Amino acid sequence: MHAPSHCLSLAILLFLQLCPPCQCSISAPLDHKPLLSFNSTWEILGPFQIGTREATWGADPLEFEGGFRNLEYDSQASFRSSLPTTGTAHWNLTTAKTLSGSASANASLSISYSNVDWDFLKTIYGWASVQYQTWARGELIVGGEDTQHIILHTDAILECWINDTHYFGGDYYSYRNAPPVLHLGPGNHRIDLRLARDARAFGGILEPITGVVVAVEQVTGNLNLAKPGILMSDVIDGELATPHGSVTLRNSGTQDIEITGIHAANVSTSASTSYSLLGLDTGSQMPIARGANDLAPEQVTDDNAESAHEPSIVIVAGQTRPVAFNITLPSHNASSLAYNITYRTVGSNKQSNLEVTQDLNYVSVYDPHKITFLHPGGMVSYAMLRPPAKNASCRHEQKRLPVLLAMHGAGLEADNPMVPGALRPVSDLCSWTVFPTGVTPWSGDDWHNWGFADVEAAIEAIPGWILYGNWSGPGVDTNRWIVSGHSNGGQGTWYALTHRPDKVLAAAPVSGYASIQKYVPYEFWQPADPRRTSVVSASLNSYRHEMLMANAQGIPIRQQHGEVDDNVPAYHSRFLSQQLRLAGANSSYNEVPDQNHYWDGVMTTPPLVDFYYNFTRSTEELPRELDEFNIVVGDPGDMGSKGGVRVTQLEDPGQYGRVHVRGRRVKTSNVLGIEFGHPFWTDTVVVDGQTLDLAGAAANTGSTIQARLSGNSWVINTVGTTDESTDRRGRQLGSMTAILRTHGPIIIKHPGTVHASHLALQVSRNLYQYFHADTVILSDIADTASANATGNVIHLSIGDGLTSADPDFPIQASTSGASLRDSRGREQLYDNSQGAAWLRPLDGERLELVLWGADEEGLRQAARLVPMLTGVGQPDFVILGEETKWKGIEGALALGFFNSQWQVTASSFVS
Repeated sequence: MHAPSHCLSLAILLFLQLCPPCQCSISAPLDHKPLLSFNSTWEILGPFQIGTREATWGADPLEFEGGFRNLEYDSQASFRSSLPTTGTAHWNLTTAKTLSGSASANASLSISYSNVDWDFLKTIYGWASVQYQTWARGELIVGGEDTQHIILHTDAILECWINDTHYFGGDYYSYRNAPPVLHLGPGNHRIDLRLARDARAFGGILEPITGVVVAVEQVTGNLNLAKPGILMSDVIDGELATPHGSVTLRNSGTQDIEITGIHAANVSTSASTSYSLLGLDTGSQMPIARGANDLAPEQVTDDNAESAHEPSIVIVAGQTRPVAFNITLPSHNASSLAYNITYRTVGSNKQSNLEVTQDLNYVSVYDPHKITFLHPGGMVSYAMLRPPAKNASCRHEQKRLPVLLAMHGAGLEADNPMVPGALRPVSDLCSWTVFPTGVTPWSGDDWHNWGFADVEAAIEAIPGWILYGNWSGPGVDTNRWIVSGHSNGGQGTWYALTHRPDKVLAAAPVSGYASIQKYVPYEFWQPADPRRTSVVSASLNSYRHEMLMANAQGIPIRQQHGEVDDNVPAYHSRFLSQQLRLAGANSSYNEVPDQNHYWDGVMTTPPLVDFYYNFTRSTEELPRELDEFNIVVGDPGDMGSKGGVRVTQLEDPGQYGRVHVRGRRVKTSNVLGIEFGHPFWTDTVVVDGQTLDLAGAAANTGSTIQARLSGNSWVINTVGTTDESTDRRGRQLGSMTAILRTHGPIIIKHPGTVHASHLALQVSRNLYQYFHADTVILSDIADTASANATGNVIHLSIGDGLTSADPDFPIQASTSGASLRDSRGREQLYDNSQGAAWLRPLDGERLELVLWGADEEGLRQAARLVPMLTGVGQPDFVILGEETKWKGIEGALALGFFNSQWQVTASSFVS
């Protein structure tokens, strides 16, 4: 549970130590030149100002000069910059540490600037001032006489150009999940790297050095394992803990490939038994028996005529995809297993095979062990599960035990021994202890949308584990949580208790930050109209925990922080402790003297140990029936109920919704829809002075009663009203990150041009790189329905190519530009618009994210806005102008939100 900045910084320093400068290219004979190598002299231009997570919006001052790619090295040239003491930035040369092997090469760069008074800037602007951007240019030399198929790793890099081809997304956290596949001929290839230093990743205390690694590896040019082995569960008492498995495959060739089957290599096909995953809509992940071809049905597509009678998974050229399937053990005492993946080039009948093997890990049922399950996004994820021990300290009457969630910090996998090991001293707790992953080491999106869906899926997998493993111990209550976490996991704890208050029995956030805005301020963003900045800020409302402390009322909270923490300063916990007090919440705060961010035993200090034992034994009823409480909602799509009351819609998504409950009187502000749940809300309630008879409605509507503000009156929804409504609701709510609330793989549609295909692949690559998300890439000529699509859609379009399901939708786009109808009904045509991105509804609470460009360059701008990193703040829609490239959000022509009727809100910015 090390700090994110420490983890990444240490990893880069270790890499630099292990990769000393290579001199072999100078002294080796000509006939022994490496196949792949980087030049050692790189051209650097910078530094320039950049704000926290601002690079997604553009905000590159060199774009005003035509872009770094169009500039040539000139030691006499100068460029205006706010950071250096002279007010100008210059070209410099630096030496990279390079290393070449028989089929790989890398270059390590360490960039720093002595002409910036960083210490002084930090005294005024804090950690925001040690974030800067710079550009670096080098060369990749490809030897031999043939075109080489290679993958490109860009550790800690967000953006780059390879020759004249642009790549956005990179690998900011050095995951190496989904590198671009390049096909380069012999010769020198120019590489331009945009380096954007991030205080969360690199730290804010030490000298602001930017350390990055660019690396290449030769690949086969066909189907490869992108990651060795199989993602699968551990083995307990000779049986798999769970049957779900996954392999990550990369198509490193130039033609699309379809996976036609996955078969056990060391089990007779006729004798093998395997397990299928039930559909996403069942709310369950129980296994059922099926045949030996074990592809999970959620990923199977039927969009190719050649395979119309044989389901397959298509991996387009250059794409990385996780492929889910169902595993059975070859024998009771096997040490490993192997599977054959059969595939063919699309349009060909020639079958090929790829074998994947995995050693088995045998553990005791009472020890933390890996379980696998299906994420709502349709791919397999995992968590570490520790069932109640035989000697668990339970009260006699406890038959169904609560879940203790332990969320890890940034940069850690849940199966890292230090994660479950952090709670080893309390192994006899009366609970089911879950160590979720959040899908990635950075928990997807900081335990928010995508990452928290993984948490809930892990919890819901426990009943299936109980049945599948014939467990005879205590049961589980999946609606009673004790939540804890360290660092980023501490922030995730704040998210859980403020967004699922009716499920949280108690919470212990340890060394967690309040919000990303409080962690690293946004002071160094490019100047912008306050209305524009307010829209971006409002897009992050659901994650600003300091504004949501009212939701914690009634929940016992034990805070802990190291006194001298230089990664997440103790200010965060002190500040939230004060906010809890002001909100009338119940918390205690323990600041540990002389301790930094992490120390051995950080999760098992005496106050925390007492906390765990007390609340795992608690028999308190949930949800709590509170006499008086408040609810604050940033995004109803993220928010659960409190006291049996849930906000389902806001009047204006650009501001918080608020509910005050006292007895059976409810006062609302900016709330359009509200839901009352059993067991409390079955009688008369007064909402904003209006009496509603819930008792009569309860008999007809079932477990919950929904009411909606119509004009100035509240109206109880009749049975079926919600299902038939065209209102924006459920998974459609929220800003652009709502596209991540997909049920099944995300469909990426594009018009089929070379440029659009490249960008569709970029979107797919970024979604897998940062979320491990599965995507299906289709051209517009393919029938999306034929892909059995249950997931959300990302639709790329150029010029007049966009088809609109609703010609009356408030945003339209054509070769004339993007047009918008504002909240007053006025039409605005932006004939100077370069690109745009906006949400629009699909059936079944699905969403489509439209990415439109007036031309290829405009589509490239729009594609940057696909959610990838937290803290960027993409609202429901954005129309981009040319100046966005260097001005950031100030260059946006319009941006804002849609209301419940999919109309532009008054809080939006419309120029």
